[in-house]
Amino acid sequence: MPAKPLPLQPGDYYYNDQGLMVFTEQYHKRRGYCCRSGCKHCPYGFKKEASTEARE
Repeated sequence: MPAKPLPLQPGDYYYNDQGLMVFTEQYHKRRGYCCRSGCKHCPYGFKKEASTEARE
C-alpha cells in the first residue's frame, strides 16, 4: 500500500513559471525518504542519470 501523502504546510511547495507545483527541500525532509525521481530540491543527493538514448 502506498504511503499516505503528508498534509502540505506553508513553505512545502511553490509554483514555477510553467505553473507546475515544485516541492521544496523542507517538504522532502519532512517526508523523510528519497523517492529517487530526481526532484529539483532533493536533500538526499539523488541525481537522475541521463538516459543513454538522449546521448545518442
